[in-house]
Parts: sequence; structure tokens; C-alpha cells
Amino acid sequence: MIIVLKGGATEEDVRRIEERIKADGLSAHVSKGVERTIIGVVGDERKLDPETFEGLDCVDKVMRVLSPYKLVSRDFKKEDTVIEVMGKKIGGGSIALFAGPCSVEGREMMVEIGKRVAASGATFIRGGAYKPRTSPYAFQGMGEDGLKCLADAREATGLPVATELMDPRDIDVVAKYADLIQIGARNMQNFRLLTEVGKLDKPIILKRGISATILEWLMSAEYIASEGNTRIILCERGIRTYEQATRNTFDVSAIPVLKALTHLPVIADPSHAAGKASLVEPLAAAAIAAGADGLMIEVHNQPEKALSDGPQSLRPDTFDAVVSRLKRVAEAVDRRLGTA
Repeated sequence: MIIVLKGGATEEDVRRIEERIKADGLSAHVSKGVERTIIGVVGDERKLDPETFEGLDCVDKVMRVLSPYKLVSRDFKKEDTVIEVMGKKIGGGSIALFAGPCSVEGREMMVEIGKRVAASGATFIRGGAYKPRTSPYAFQGMGEDGLKCLADAREATGLPVATELMDPRDIDVVAKYADLIQIGARNMQNFRLLTEVGKLDKPIILKRGISATILEWLMSAEYIASEGNTRIILCERGIRTYEQATRNTFDVSAIPVLKALTHLPVIADPSHAAGKASLVEPLAAAAIAAGADGLMIEVHNQPEKALSDGPQSLRPDTFDAVVSRLKRVAEAVDRRLGTA
């Protein structure tokens, strides 16, 4: 249920409505817009009679939400959510550009790549300190030492850093170093993890699960939002199908579908979708044309020696050239990519 208040509603009006909702064992989520305040009811709204609120002078209208996800729905918030981190925005017309290696492999490497992608127009640095791998014998990441390398790259470039959290036990150390926390595809339905990051005051990048439907994806976002954190970025990274020509099947249609269903920013990861460096640029161009709010592209100075995902990583010079061409694609749809 969504309760839309009139423009002149006071803080006391909001407090009274919240108390009424909580008295029935439900919770209230207040969203204050430029012109009016909206209160979302979280829980089994069948317990509440809309007429309880419709008769109040401060209430404009009451609407039941038919979708199982409420706080992340476009019904709850009509205007797009724009997330800002250290002056860099995700959403709001410009296209954010996340770039960096799949895995952090050392300080010198991380700082060097950070400087190169920043010079090419990246707005965020990405890199994995904890790596979920199919084989237990594959490189699992540098852990906290990797997080320290990311912090050094941030200091050298002035760009915020994003990294993956895999385990609730690591939440404090990851939150200490990261500006944005990524929940990877394998953990999209790790509800304990989602609940814990929902309590953080940091933006969360939620990647689509390898076989997840859009509804399942949005319900995972709702888990995070229901704990109070609505600074969520959805990341399309391809899904598993019967096709074997690419690592995953990039679902470009998910981008406009999500833009209609949710107010959250939507970005795309063409690197993981393709699995091949040669396919990153065309998939990134498609994502821009479809309305993505950002791109996440893997960059490594020596892909042939990368400890993970080398075949899909662009060299810094290639990344620079690709970004230059993608900027023209963005301009064609009246938008701007990266910092220039």
C-alpha cells in the first residue's frame, strides 16, 4: 500500500500515520520528494483498510500495490533514483562508467589501471578482493590486502571504488574500504547477505543471478530496501541459457523493462555477459541505446596473465579507444558517458 500525502502535510501528520501502520504489525517507509511525501506500507497490507487513511485531511490518495515488490517499484516512487558517491552520479541522464580488473592482484597493478581508466573517463574503479570461483583451487582474491590496494587506487585517482562482498562475516572490513558494495550473481538470492547490506549506509550494486527472472531480481532488491537501504543499483550481466557462443546471454531487453518497473538505476556488465573482449563494445553500445544508467567494463594491463577473466578484459589502450566510440553512441541518444 502507498499513501500519498498532500503538499502541506506536516511531520506530525507523518508520525501519526506511521504509528497507525506499526500498530498493525507492519512497517512504514517514508520517501520525501520535492513536492510531497509518500509512505510505503511494508508487510501484509491486507491487514489495513485504505479508508483508515483516505479520510485524513493530510492524505491525497491511497493505492494498493499489486506487485510483490513495493519499495523498489515505480508505483512507490515515480521519479528516478539518482545515487551520488563522492560527487559521481549513477542515474539522472549521464552514464556512469565502472572500470578495472576482475581481481585485484597487487597495489602497483591496481593503481596503474586506476590511473589509466580515470584518464579515459571512468567515474568509478572496480576490482575484486574476494573472488567467487567455480574451482576451489582457483585464485580466491587477496582479501583485505586487496581492499587496501583499492583504497590506494582511490587515493591516486580521486574515484570511488566498488568491490564484491560474498560473506556477511566480511561486511565490516569490506564496508571500511569500499564506497560501493557489489552483490554478485551467485549471491543474488543469499537473503541473509541481502538483509545485512540493507542495514548499511552505502550504495549496493545487485547483479542479476545466473538464471534469475526479473521478478526474482526485483524481489532480492526489495530484501535490501526493506531493511532501510534504497540506494540500490541493478546490474544486468547476462543469464545462463542453452547458447554456448558467449559466456552468458546478455538480456538487453531487461534494461527498458526494469526502467518501467522500478525507480532504481540500471547498469550493464558487458564483460561478464560476453566473456570475450571483442564483444564488449557492441554489447556496451546496445546497453547505452537501451537506456542503461552505467557500464561496468573489465580492464587489465596484461589480460593474458590475469588471474581471473583475462579473455574478457580490455587492455587500457583498447578501453580508451572503446570509450571514445561509445561516447558518440551516448551523444546520439542525448546522453553523456563517463566524465567527458
